[in-house]
Amino acid sequence: MTSCALQSITTEYETVKIEKENVLSELGNGKIMIYSGADWKHRIDNTAKINVWIDGKALGQLRPRQYAIVKMEKGEHKISLLHIDVVNMRSDHLFEIDENTKIIKIKPTITSNKAELTNELPEKWEVYEHMIYKK
Repeated sequence: MTSCALQSITTEYETVKIEKENVLSELGNGKIMIYSGADWKHRIDNTAKINVWIDGKALGQLRPRQYAIVKMEKGEHKISLLHIDVVNMRSDHLFEIDENTKIIKIKPTITSNKAELTNELPEKWEVYEHMIYKK
């Protein structure tokens, strides 16, 4: 089990705080929420933690049911993800950010990672928490 322990990375971002009940209406125009969509299968074997970088700058580690809101300029951005499932699972994902971009879901998969623009709040939004990070 300890082989799957992913060390957290220190954030280089100042995250944006928005009240949860207002989050959907206040996202967009450069305010982007990135959340972990890791499900129960990844939580039971300790492979659900994902380290996130945006354009090479560390956002930090997202755990299951966590999110972070960051400011991103319009244009193309690369989101890099890393989780450990016996070996390092790294992946890069390109996104075109515009004024309508609001929500990106990330999650580990059995062979890599997945990132998709959803612009929808996750199911059971009420249990999600803002990202915890160590300084």
